[in-house]
Amino acid sequence: MQNSVTVIAPVNIAVIKYWGKRNEQLILPINDSLSVTLSTADLCSKTTITADPSYEENKIVLNGKEENFDNERITRCVEMIKHRALESESCSKELLAYKIHVDSENNFPTAAGLASSASGYACLVYALAQLYGLKKQEISDIARMGSGSACRSIYGGFVQWQKGVQLDGKDSIAVQIAPASHWPDLHVLILVVNDSKKKVGSTSGMARSVLTSELIKYRVEKCVPQRIHSITQAIKDRDFSKFAEITMKDSNQFHAICLDTYPPCVYMNDVSHAIVNFVHEFNRNEGETKVAYTFDAGPNACLYLPEKYVKRVLAFFNHVLPNDNQNSVEYLRGTPVDIDEETEFSQYTPYERNALKYIIHTKVGDGPSIVD
Repeated sequence: MQNSVTVIAPVNIAVIKYWGKRNEQLILPINDSLSVTLSTADLCSKTTITADPSYEENKIVLNGKEENFDNERITRCVEMIKHRALESESCSKELLAYKIHVDSENNFPTAAGLASSASGYACLVYALAQLYGLKKQEISDIARMGSGSACRSIYGGFVQWQKGVQLDGKDSIAVQIAPASHWPDLHVLILVVNDSKKKVGSTSGMARSVLTSELIKYRVEKCVPQRIHSITQAIKDRDFSKFAEITMKDSNQFHAICLDTYPPCVYMNDVSHAIVNFVHEFNRNEGETKVAYTFDAGPNACLYLPEKYVKRVLAFFNHVLPNDNQNSVEYLRGTPVDIDEETEFSQYTPYERNALKYIIHTKVGDGPSIVD
């Protein structure tokens, strides 16, 4: 007898950043965070888990390479799901006793600041839950134990990770603010500046910030609670201008904290800063806020914008960040879109050629799902 399940899980990009833990072991954050789940049609992790009585050991293969299954976080997620399944009697004890083989892959770069660990652990935990029959249970707390922001990828649309107050972390869970269907014309452009592994990992970077940054304390106490309240209202009202302002301010503050860390954590590069300047210049000249940036712990820009401006914004960035491959299908990836080539942007001085590797066009999406 063999039991197998395949699922896909989404990437999420935070607009109010998670940066810093109050408990490293339980992965409990020092502040709430809020993110937008992206469509699995363009960015996702895909995981197949098979349980079989003939297996002699647990195995995990990530993007074609076998990894150490005894990784503390992987083991913890598996054990917690099994414990919950045993408690709820959602499957047979025989099935829980079988060894498992996990085969997981991302259709986007790993460890490049594109939230690969979030989608990867959300995919693992959701697949385990499906395998063992935990279809209606809260599992975001278990995904959190793999990678903090993975708890947000358990849900689609707009998701808040509540930091919680309990010492055991039981109330540190993700909740959906609004489904993807609430704001279907909110689109996303990811400008990939560098898809190689970042020099300072998020885990070590945020630990260093908590220990050394003075700014992080002010952010946690004053800024985040107010921003969570304001951006939640902006999402409910579909107020893009307000959503954009808060998103960009929080991104800027997050990277200021990274620089306030000692020694500093530098994630953005010259191209990243050029994108920031271009966005502000574009919005100013357009007479309204048409696009907003946010940067996670990496140089790649995530741009939020209404669907009606996608063609114009793409044409703009093709002008200011020209690329020899911009007419290639490999350059503009994700959801197909025609670029408004007739638009004139001669008033803007272009940056150096080939500063971007490629662009991904996507939109707000749903949470994990089973693949037939």
